[in-house]
Amino acid sequence: MGELIVIRHGQTEWSLSGQHAGRTDVALTEAGEAAASALAPRLANRRLVAVFSSPLSRAMRTAELAGLTGAKPDPDLLEWDYGGYEGLTVEQIREARPGWDLWRDGVIPGDADHPGEELEQVAARTDAVLDRVRALLSEGDVAVVAHGHLARVLAVRWLGLDASASRLLGHPHPSTLGFLATEDGQPTISAWNVP
Repeated sequence: MGELIVIRHGQTEWSLSGQHAGRTDVALTEAGEAAASALAPRLANRRLVAVFSSPLSRAMRTAELAGLTGAKPDPDLLEWDYGGYEGLTVEQIREARPGWDLWRDGVIPGDADHPGEELEQVAARTDAVLDRVRALLSEGDVAVVAHGHLARVLAVRWLGLDASASRLLGHPHPSTLGFLATEDGQPTISAWNVP
């Protein structure tokens, strides 16, 4: 049985500043490109039977630089739609909404391009990804290139937990790897936030 390799895209200006970048297509920084390239040797010896990526350029470019040729864009791997919080930092959101917590309080509606998404909607998308991926793991490893909050939801849903448990998993740094596996027939996280 293969592993599901979860890759967070490389650094962007917004990940550096802490801004919520859901559907805004922010490019990788030079450092983000270098870190994505540094993933290639780590992934070169894996027997990948499929690679899927968020269609946003920061994820697709990370896949390319990491040597993951033939990555298929998958809209279910898009980051959480942050609605009216798109582009804001946690500090800016908490100025208007003291004590705000994404996992507990969610987002507010935004404009037509950023209507916002409930946690349950994000979980439904990750469940759809997992349904497609599980069918392939008997043949080898599968890699997905995605985003920080989406990766956390994907991992806890892999474990069969409620999406709200995502708050318990550390936020993956840019250009890091997570490995979702099975042990004695049970889903596990064999590694997380690996540079």
